[in-house]
Amino acid sequence: MTEQLSADEWIKEGLKALAKNGFTALKADPLAKAMGVSRGSFYWHFADLGAFHAAVLKRWREIAAEQIIADVEAASDEPLKALLQRSFGARLDLERAVRNWAAFDAAAQGAVRAIDRRRIDYIERRLTMRGLEPAKAQARAQILYWTFLGFALSGTSVPAPRLQGMLDEIMRMVSA
Repeated sequence: MTEQLSADEWIKEGLKALAKNGFTALKADPLAKAMGVSRGSFYWHFADLGAFHAAVLKRWREIAAEQIIADVEAASDEPLKALLQRSFGARLDLERAVRNWAAFDAAAQGAVRAIDRRRIDYIERRLTMRGLEPAKAQARAQILYWTFLGFALSGTSVPAPRLQGMLDEIMRMVSA
């Protein structure tokens, strides 16, 4: 590859490496080798590894919260149900990798806290819009989010019919 890579291409490769190999893979040399370029291309876009890590975390927040929220809002008359299906039906390797990274890095920990708050606030707002009083919506949003995190961190695969039954039950529980 002889052309100059964009910062976006580096970030995408970083997200892939993070999901597959963990945060220790987020270094200029191994990423450059994987992409078939010199690490000079990396430093053309990022002042240092910290700047690259910040860009990767920013992109993760965009795709793991903002993009999902926008998609479920646009595509469904029942966004909460669509959110459950998308969240519990997705590959969650990147979610687990970022959360593992957060155990060792303050910036990653801050990104995780921010995304957790954003997701919980969104779920709470959706529950309030469904008619739940604010205190119940807040409690159920937190419980629902903890359910998602348990699922995400377990790495357990659930057959589609069984997963759908579980999601239907979750909807009944949070809407009751």
